[in-house]
Amino acid sequence: MKKVSFNNNWTCGGNAVIIPHDAMIHEQRSADAACGGAGAYFPGGKYVYEKTFARPDAEHVLIQFEGVYKNTRVFINDQEAGGAAYGYIPFFIDADAYLVDGENHIRVECEVVQPDSRWYSGAGIYRPVWLWMGPADSIRPESVRISTVSYAPAVIRIQSPAAVKVDVDGLRGEGTDFELTIPDAKLWSEDSPYLYTAKVTNGADSEEISFGIRKVEWSGNGLFINGKETLLRGGCLHHDSGILGTATFDESEWRRVRKLKAAGFNAIRSAHNPCSRAMLEACDALGVYMMDESWDMWFQHKSRFDYASEWRENYMADLAAMVNRDFNHPSVILYSIGNEVSEPAKEEGVKLVGEMVDFLHREDPNRAVTGGFNLMIIANAAKGKGIYKEDGSGRDESSDNAMAGMNSTLFNMITNIVGTGMNKAANSKKADQVTTPSLDQLDICGYNYASGRYPMEGKAHPGRIVVGSETFPQDIAKNWAMVKKYPYLTGDFMWTAWDYLGEAGIGAWGYTPDSKGFSKPYPWLLADAGALDILGDPNGEAFHASAVWDCLDAPAICVQPINHKMKPAKMVWRGTNAIPSWSWKGCAGKKAVVEVYFDAARIELFLNGSLVGKAKVKDCKASFQVKYVPGRLEAVAYDAGGREIGRSILKTAAPADIVVCPEKTEAAAGEILYVPVLIADAAGNVESNDDRRLCVTVEGGELLAFGSANPRTEERFDAGAYTTYYGRALAVVRAGESGTVTVKATDGKNTAKAEIPVK
Repeated sequence: MKKVSFNNNWTCGGNAVIIPHDAMIHEQRSADAACGGAGAYFPGGKYVYEKTFARPDAEHVLIQFEGVYKNTRVFINDQEAGGAAYGYIPFFIDADAYLVDGENHIRVECEVVQPDSRWYSGAGIYRPVWLWMGPADSIRPESVRISTVSYAPAVIRIQSPAAVKVDVDGLRGEGTDFELTIPDAKLWSEDSPYLYTAKVTNGADSEEISFGIRKVEWSGNGLFINGKETLLRGGCLHHDSGILGTATFDESEWRRVRKLKAAGFNAIRSAHNPCSRAMLEACDALGVYMMDESWDMWFQHKSRFDYASEWRENYMADLAAMVNRDFNHPSVILYSIGNEVSEPAKEEGVKLVGEMVDFLHREDPNRAVTGGFNLMIIANAAKGKGIYKEDGSGRDESSDNAMAGMNSTLFNMITNIVGTGMNKAANSKKADQVTTPSLDQLDICGYNYASGRYPMEGKAHPGRIVVGSETFPQDIAKNWAMVKKYPYLTGDFMWTAWDYLGEAGIGAWGYTPDSKGFSKPYPWLLADAGALDILGDPNGEAFHASAVWDCLDAPAICVQPINHKMKPAKMVWRGTNAIPSWSWKGCAGKKAVVEVYFDAARIELFLNGSLVGKAKVKDCKASFQVKYVPGRLEAVAYDAGGREIGRSILKTAAPADIVVCPEKTEAAAGEILYVPVLIADAAGNVESNDDRRLCVTVEGGELLAFGSANPRTEERFDAGAYTTYYGRALAVVRAGESGTVTVKATDGKNTAKAEIPVK
């Protein structure tokens, strides 16, 4: 079938919008919002999208929604045509029976009632919409499946509900279920993500399908891609697009994957819902493995109005939709059946695990099934100390011993107090007994915050395969050492790879009085927990992981902020808040904590040419305390034999002013552009202590969002004005159809601009 964009000429609430669109990000935040900090203090609401369009010149018409949040109903010419309860799955509307000659009208209704989610969900048609057109006997999109039978020799299998002809590089086959041998095949992996294109024909209908030749295998000896043992350098990733809210543009997803791979990650866990089509395509093309996760809950609520009430009715259809969309994507190597659910503490939950694993194996025997299981939560639930209740209030009434008032927020608060000691909370024999019936049904067992069990599992459960599905970032060195030591431990996914909206302040090292508590009050906005911040800039968490993974060519220098009067209140989901800057205007003489990351024996630190410290490296990190003096900070790394193996430099910005520096030098018509706006010098050295409120305007295009990584602010991403944070801000712009896109930034006194030609 022919696929065309259906994203233009929509309205939302009577206002013209272009899809993808997050309706919630344009709402007014307030301290009394029912979602609290979990949803970043945004209100919910009912959102109505409408559009008129001419009847397509085709016998068969489908409308595909990649994602609408949530409880979606679709009407064509005032007749209900379909929809989806879950906000994260793609769904199709068969429009044939509803279309009329001439003008047609489509209406999409969705609603978010707060408290809805444990993070910022966004709302509306936040992923793209497509129109599929073809003859009456068209092959339904996503119905042709291509899998790898073997890689030596390379043999692929093509399955289709109807007889098709397939051409792959001149090799042809025909039928509903047949195999093709690909001589001299180029195999797909993280190091060589080669993609083939299969042209599939059925009469007058044709479709091109991208696929990779790669086989996933697993055993007690590890995880193997095309026969090669593969260790997952992973990070968890929420679905929002930062300052765009949840609006999911292709370029936004590609940019995230590019930056994560550059930081050393080779795997992403889509936390805690199926990721976007664009992210899968980016992972396919760039060579990043994907653990695609289904839900954050099953039938027990974590938030009062979350998806739990609709889950029982839809969970199998949700899994089927995920498999249909993911099947031909080589990047997807793992399906996760959920995150930190407590239902496996009871017999019904254990049965559900088996049911879902069996279903996924039938639908797709080529991938492993896992789950992000918090073993302590399951063990406590088995004792009647569950943290979730059916109505989301937090009390499990099924036992007189339930912990009154416990809910996910309080549980996270306790975790923050306990700290990384939580990793040993599920080490008991009782916890093992309770969790084993479910874990034994998974192909690979995902452990959330249970690294204390890693060394035990080889003897306790021979043949069990484990992945650290969610871990504290400060544990990266010891966790990775165990990944390399134990063959059955296949990787580590830190929380989190990229900062996100909501769960306000869960990882913050805050410098305000209201940052001392766990549940951060308004106007806290961001989790402040990422190895890359909400703009995509890496910090000490990212550089430390890169060093541990041996992905750095030279030592990385970061400095904890020194422009504050109080010590930070520290949350456990962050091991450092250091950033790569030695430019702190007005801070001369203040103590600075300098962190250097590298796989070395020792580091020497020089300030303006003078040696200011020597330190042994432990777990790929060395720390120094020095007095801040502007100038040149240099780190030199040595191996155990005293040989220099790398050096790097940070410089003070002088003088610093507004700099507009687009990430691309030219644009295509309508392209989404990312344009950092910095307080920096001509060499790109960013000044971290001269933040300014900037106003941004765009000519020859449209400003979609402008903001910074400040986790605590009342500023809006859609206002065109925002204060930089440690010298950095970011504009997201849609290019016009031709000419030049001009982005200007001013603080009222000084102005800077950049011009991007549209080709």
